[in-house]
Order: sequence, then structure tokens, then C-alpha cells
Amino acid sequence: MGLNLFKLEKLKIKAFKDAARRQPSAAPFEAMFNPASFSDSYAIAWGARQGVGTSGPQLSYSGSKPRTLTLTLVVDGTGVESIGILAPMRKSVKDRVKTFLDVAFRYNGVIHEPNYLLVEWGSLIFSCRLSAAEIKYTAFERDGTPLRAELQVTLISDKAAKARAREEGKTSPDLTHSRIVRSGDTLPLLTRDIYGSSAAYLDVARWNRLDNFRSLIPGQQILFPPLANLVADASSKASSKASSKASSKDR
Repeated sequence: MGLNLFKLEKLKIKAFKDAARRQPSAAPFEAMFNPASFSDSYAIAWGARQGVGTSGPQLSYSGSKPRTLTLTLVVDGTGVESIGILAPMRKSVKDRVKTFLDVAFRYNGVIHEPNYLLVEWGSLIFSCRLSAAEIKYTAFERDGTPLRAELQVTLISDKAAKARAREEGKTSPDLTHSRIVRSGDTLPLLTRDIYGSSAAYLDVARWNRLDNFRSLIPGQQILFPPLANLVADASSKASSKASSKASSKDR
């Protein structure tokens, strides 16, 4: 993960009031011991439709689910991590667990939901929200006071919209794109680069009010709206044109 092995970098979970992670909401939770490992999970949602002329369903892409990060954090109250630190300065297991819950789980009355989170550990920087946390107490004082706990934490990716658009976006048909024409560019090729097919190039020409789509000028800017908007606009214009023709025949 690109960690500096000569400097003990502690994993931190920071809390924020906003999706852009610019307004801190509480003091961060710092792991007592860095996790020995963590797991990343990626999943795709598939729908199923009956294939034509087949006996079984055909999978259709529904969407990619958010990435999840799962890690185990150990909280210890025996003092093994604090050699040389006076006992009164040590936090109890109960207090450390409460700090974690205050940062990641508790309802924030200012934003009316739990905090936005940012996990930082070396090169791991993960914008997320808490999905689940299971706390398992494994050692106790004679009076039942917890001396050790394991926090099994599941965090779900929650990138700000702009950051997600930058990551997904340069070829997404659900976003608006702008292209500057270069020598040799044609509208069908540009349309295929954006939408994956050149079929809508005439609709793009109409959207940009191009008099001659065959003679693009280098330096000219072409806008490619979300494909759904383009299709809706084309359908609207076709319907309007059909209505106009029908009206003319009735006269």
C-alpha cells in the first residue's frame, strides 16, 4: 500500500459534515493498532431478460455497486500499546469504542444523518460511509469491564458527485461532453467515441445546429449531451414535424 515502514502511520477515520469532506464534524478516530489486512469488494448488479429463441435468460447490465472496504480494528485496554504512558492517561476500551461510534455511526443532528467519512492510511484514501460495525468483546476485568474488543467494520464508497464524474466520466453516455474538433475528425467518429455508436450523429448535428456536419472546422467546439436527452430531443422534434405535416394536410 505504499506505507513507510520506518514510520508508524496509524489508520485514521475522519468525520465531515459535507460530501466534499471539507468541513470536519468531530475529532478523528485513530486506530490503536493498524489492521493486519483489509479487504476490498467490488460487485456488479445484473438483471435477467429472456433471450429470443433461447431456453434461458440473458444477463443485462443493471449497474456497478459501490466499492466496500472491510477491516478489523482492535481496541485494547491492558496498556500494551502505551509503555511509558501513565495509566490515568489511557483511554478505556469503552471510551475508545464510543469515540469510533461517535465518528462513524451516531446521528449528526446538524446534517440529519451520520457523518461523511474519510479513511486515511498511507496511500489508502477512501471516501465512505459506515455500512455496518460489529463489536466483539474478547477479554474482561473480574468485574466485567471490557479489556479488549474487535471492531469488524464495513465501509461503503461514497465519493462526491464531481469526483465520481471525473472517475467514470470521460466516456459515459450519461454525462455532457465537449470536444474540440481536430484535423481529420468527423462527426460520426466523434459520436462513436462518446456514445459507443455513431448512430446518433445526425441528432448531434441538430443539437449543435450544424449546417454541414461533413465540414467540421478544426478548433470548433461540439457538445454531446447525455444520450437520453439527445434521444428525447430528437423524438420531440420528430413529433412536432409530424404534427405540422398533419396540420398542413387538414387545411
